[in-house]
Formats: sequence, C-alpha cells, structure tokens
Amino acid sequence: MAAVLATLVGGSVIAATQVSQSSDEQALAPSRPPASRTIEQKVDDLLDRMTTKEKLQQVQLLSDGQITDADAENGVGGVFSLTDPAKINHYQHIAVEQSRLHIPILFAFDTIHGYRTIFPVPLGAASSFDPDVARTDATIGARESATVGLKQVYSPMVDVSHEPRWGRIVEGAGEDPYLGSVMGAARVKGAQGSRYSTRDKVVSSVKHYVAYGEPEGGRDYNTTDMSEQRLRNLYLPPFKAAIDAGADTVMCSFNSLNGVPGCANRYTETTILKKQWGFDGFIESDYTAVAETRACPPRTPDEGPCGHGTAADGPQAGANALMAGTDSEMVSTNIRDYGQQLLQQHRITMSRLDDAVRRILRVKFRAGLFSHPYVDQDRATDPASFLTDADRAAARKAAGESMVLLKNSDSTLPLDKSKQTAVIGPLGDSKHDMLGPWWGRGEDSDAVSLFDGIKAQDPSATYTPGCTMSHAEPPDAATADDCTSTAGFAEAVAAARSADQVVLALGETREMSAEAEARTTIDLPGKQQELLDAVRAAVPDKPVAVVLFNGRPLTLAQVDATAPAILEAWFPGVEAGNAVADVVFGGVNPSGKLPVSFPRTLGQVPIYYNHEPTGRPCDATQKYTSRYRDLNACDPLYEFGFGLSYTTFSVSDFAIDQSRVRPNGRVHATMTVTNTGSRAGTDVAQLYLHDPVASLSQPVRRLRGFERVALDPGESRTVSFTIDRSDFGFYDNRGHFVVEPGRIELYAGDSSSASLRRTFTVTR
Repeated sequence: MAAVLATLVGGSVIAATQVSQSSDEQALAPSRPPASRTIEQKVDDLLDRMTTKEKLQQVQLLSDGQITDADAENGVGGVFSLTDPAKINHYQHIAVEQSRLHIPILFAFDTIHGYRTIFPVPLGAASSFDPDVARTDATIGARESATVGLKQVYSPMVDVSHEPRWGRIVEGAGEDPYLGSVMGAARVKGAQGSRYSTRDKVVSSVKHYVAYGEPEGGRDYNTTDMSEQRLRNLYLPPFKAAIDAGADTVMCSFNSLNGVPGCANRYTETTILKKQWGFDGFIESDYTAVAETRACPPRTPDEGPCGHGTAADGPQAGANALMAGTDSEMVSTNIRDYGQQLLQQHRITMSRLDDAVRRILRVKFRAGLFSHPYVDQDRATDPASFLTDADRAAARKAAGESMVLLKNSDSTLPLDKSKQTAVIGPLGDSKHDMLGPWWGRGEDSDAVSLFDGIKAQDPSATYTPGCTMSHAEPPDAATADDCTSTAGFAEAVAAARSADQVVLALGETREMSAEAEARTTIDLPGKQQELLDAVRAAVPDKPVAVVLFNGRPLTLAQVDATAPAILEAWFPGVEAGNAVADVVFGGVNPSGKLPVSFPRTLGQVPIYYNHEPTGRPCDATQKYTSRYRDLNACDPLYEFGFGLSYTTFSVSDFAIDQSRVRPNGRVHATMTVTNTGSRAGTDVAQLYLHDPVASLSQPVRRLRGFERVALDPGESRTVSFTIDRSDFGFYDNRGHFVVEPGRIELYAGDSSSASLRRTFTVTR
C-alpha cells in the first residue's frame, strides 16, 4: 500500500524523480501461485489407492522422540525436531521404499530466527522496520534447514501481542498488525521462494492460529476472549498476509478463543481460513494441543495432557479437532488411534478425513518430496554448508539494523574506540545468551559475546561481571540466583574508575523469554539496577552506556533516570558482540524503531499505541479521566515507532493529492524526510491513520505505511504512500468488512506520536 517517490534533495541539487514500490508493499504483494492441475491429479490418484489405515497414518505428526521404523513403514505423515541428517535419511528410505504407497515423510523444525546462522530474535528484527531483514533471515534459515533434510519450518510466528509479561512476545513482531503482516509475509517469501520444491527452500507454517498473543495475565497457554471486530482487525491480518504470501501450512494454537480451543475451532479453521481465505494447505496442531482439549482427569487414554474440557475423552478430542479443520495431530495420537471407531460411529466423516489427507499430500507434492525425498549426506555433513562468512555478514548487518537507541544524553554514544572501555555486567561476556531463545541448532561457541566484539575494536577493553545470572528454567527459576549478590560490585566500580568509558551489559538471560517464560515483573532481574546505580555514582562524569539484552519490553524508568545512554540490542544472534560494537563505536548509526511500547511501570500493562479512544481519555492533570492515581503520566516511557539516531531528522511537507475519495478510490500522500544533522543515517518514515467518526469506535492511530530512508547530511527524500479501502475500512462485529463515508485523518512522522496531519473525506 506504500510506494516511494525517490526525490532526493542535497543542498540545492534535486535528483531525478523515480517512483518505485516501497519495501512494505513489496512484502505484502500476494504471491500465492494457483493450484497445479498436475499435482491435484497425482493427489487424487494416490488418495484413491489409500486404505483408511493409511489415511489415518498421514494425519499423524510425531516428534523426534516418538518416531520408529514401524511408524515409517506404516506411512506416518510427518516428524518434527529430528535434525540428524543420517536419521532423517534412514526413516525416509523406509517410508519411500518399504511402505506400500511409498509416500515420503515431511520433516519439520522450529527454525524461528535461524537454523545454524542465528539472526536477531523476531521482535528485534521487527525493530528494523525492514522486511529485507526478515526475508534474509528466513532465506538463510531455509537453506540450512533444507540441507539436513528438513522441508517445513514452524515459522513465522505472527501473533500480535499487547502483553509484555508473555514470554513468546519475543517470537513475533510486537503490537501492530500492519508491521506484523509485513514482517511475516517477508519471512514466508524468504523461506519458500517462488517454489519451495527447490532444494534450498522449505514450506512455512504460520503460527499460532489465532489470538495466542493475548493470554489472560500474560501466562502462556491461558484463555483469550475478544470481540469479533478486535479479532479481525488486530489479530487475523498478519495470518492473512502470510497466507497471501504463499504459506501452505498453519499451526493452530494452544489457547481457547472465546471458549473454543484453537485446534477445535471450526469458525477460525474452516470458516475463515479455509473457506473465506481459500487456504488449500494443511493445519497441524501444536504439541499435544488436541489431547489438551479433554476434561481432566484424562480418559481414553487415561494419561497425558488435559484441561480445556470441551471433549470427554481422546476419541471426542480427535473427532472435534478433525471436524473443526485440524488436519494433522502433533504428538498425541487421538485421530490416528480412534479414527476407525469414529468413522463407524459417524462422529467423523470419510470426506473430511480425505480432505485432510489431500491437503497433506498436496503440500508434499508441492515440496518436491516425491521427486527428491533424500538428504545429500555430503552437503549435510560439510561444515561449509552452514554459518558461512556471507551468512555471518548478513546476520551482523541485520543485528545492527535491529538495535534501538532509546536515550543518548549529551551525545554519550558513540564511544571513542581509542579510549579504554570497561565492559561491566552479567551479560557482558556471554555467548550463550546472545543467541536468544529458539536458537535452532546454533551453538554457543558460534556466537560473539559483547566483550569479544568490543575488544576486537578496542584492544584495551576490560570485562568485569559485577554479578552473575543462573540460566535457570521454571520451576527452579522462581528461586534462582539471578544477580542477587552485590559481592562483585566493588570490583565493577574499580573497573569503571580505571577506564575512560563504560558499557553496561544488562537485561535478561535467553531462558527468561520464549515459551512458558512469563514474568510477573518486567524490571531488570535481580540487582542489576543497583549495579548500574553503583557504577554511575562512581563515575558521574564518564560516558556510561547501557546495552540491553532482552526478549520483551522492560520497565526502564529507573534505568532511564540513571543512564546517560541506553541501547536496546534485544538478543542479536550469532554476530551479537560485533554488531553491538559497530553501533557503540559509531561504525553503524542506529536506525531501529520500537515495534512495541515500553511501559513506565507494570501497572500500565496493557499499553499500546493503537488503542481505542474513550469518552474520558487519560489526562494526568485531571481526576475523572482514564488515568492512574499514582502515576502523573498517560503515555508509555517509549512509544511504538520510537528510536533515536546519532544524527537528527525532520519530517515535513506532508501533503495528499485529493480531499475526497470514493469508497473504492485511492489517496496518495507524500512526506519529505531530511537529515538535519552532521552524520549519515537512516530514518523510518511512518504513516498513521485515524477514523474519528465510525459505527464502531476506531483506534486512535493505525500504522498504514513505513519506509526506511537512508540519507547523507543535508539530504532529503520524499516518500509517497497510497491509501485505499483496505486502510480506511474495518471489520465490524458481524465479521463484515465495511467502508463508511466520513472524514479520515492521516498523520506523518517517524514515530507513533507523529504530529503532521492531513484529512480527506470518503464519499458515498
């Protein structure tokens, strides 16, 4: 929906104007190819020859710890988390050569932000506002995954979330559906290419369908409840974008939505995904999610997970899931084990079972598995196939783009690499944490720690931890020793006094984010704030910069009050230390923008920029408004879209080409971004929309376009965006997309607090 008008202005020289499609619109351009008649004929022919038992095997998805030779010989449909190429080949040879119909197995893995070459975590990558970062990550991850015999990746995760306590916020693109749509679609295109049958491509599984990112209390797997319009306007768009980009598999979610479990929800799986969107791929359940729909205690089998209470036993759980639209059951085996019985009892239909099997076979044919089922063992065991110099360079570039400069008083950053740097903090020399959660098959030894990266550019640098982190997992994490002792503070203070400048590496361990890692507080864990306070008090006149490693927004009010400079690095991946050093020493000018709001205090959660208005909006100067009595502020500490630079920018000359537009018409808007500082840098032009009068109350702002703009000092570029019905329309509570007449407001700037405004009217 956005297009770039590349008008460059440097001093008095104006370059020739070229109009090109912007990066966000390129990412969102639909690319799903039409169904192949040849493949459909092959699927139908194979399905006609299958027995019921063979069909029930195809809908079964087993883990690496479950698969046996007998399963492969019986024609099991899929296996996940097996990454040993020799074992993958072993089972594939059995399936193809010894099963009656020679149907290959689909092998899958959680390649989330890299297989061996680990990129920044997805929340960090979203900070780049650059779909090419996501696309490159997925491209390299797909190649490395496919090399060992994997042909499906459980990525991208496109769950929109307003819940920073939720550990899996790290896997997505944050709080905005448009940014999530762009980054998700880019990942699908990177992983699948134009045809995922090619040897270096894989099929994407977009997850978790749907609204998994809004669990009550931020606790993983917990209940989600929301209106139809909120579901369709905020949470479904990234899934639709990923499907339009060509994603051929989808993973249904653990959570219930409005009382219905995600993997037994006919409305979301069949009505919306398969019928309204025309999705012809398959849906696999998440890990034991089908079994979890049973009431507790578990029945038939009398063991295993249970809880939702929408099924009395395993047979009912399998029937509910299959008939709702789930095509493949992960780990639990209710559909396979009780399918014959369920067919005889008319609790499932053969037509629905055939549909599920047809979808699975269709993806296998599209993946080229029938033509090329085996692993090239030479490539799969050659170290040169992974983590190449070019891969590392791409990961380093992505990490640099993903960092967000949150504060930089008195131009503390960049530091001078010719002066001695003291690296202090529990994360300062950790390779392990730099990879972040969901690190694929990345190895700690592959990673560059912050200290190693700093020392490579400042050989006189020193390192002092100050305190240590435990890397404990729940339930032990509740009593873990995470920077709880001040015994090392004196040594840290001494190191700071001996150096010319200080970099404090603070934040979370990688174990504190991802699945089942919800937190009740989102402050710096342990006594890290006290460590910062002690160092800052000891060297009040020296440059001190905090570098944060974390997988969620943190409450940083105290950090902001203490540290002159704050750089949000997230978990940057395999090249973490080098990329941070590039930014800290000025080799790379930070250009990241926040994909999620950072609250001042936990009590503000949920706080997000695209909230709906209220009749009494927050006003910290008044009592009877939507405010907190103990907080004299309404806004987050750092808003969505915010990020500083070592240079300065201005956004000006905001204009639209017409003041009135038909419901099916378009409005073109332009804004000019100028580098007003003395260093080359990159800003992110952002366009927001608000519908002030509608039949349903609309968000105060909605991101509808963005573009990274790289500029030399004094240079300008004019960026053009196209707004149409997909932008000024919305879904109502009947699930209908409506475009209503009336005034529309557009805002231009480089964060969600953009203040330049223009209006147009949608006519009847």
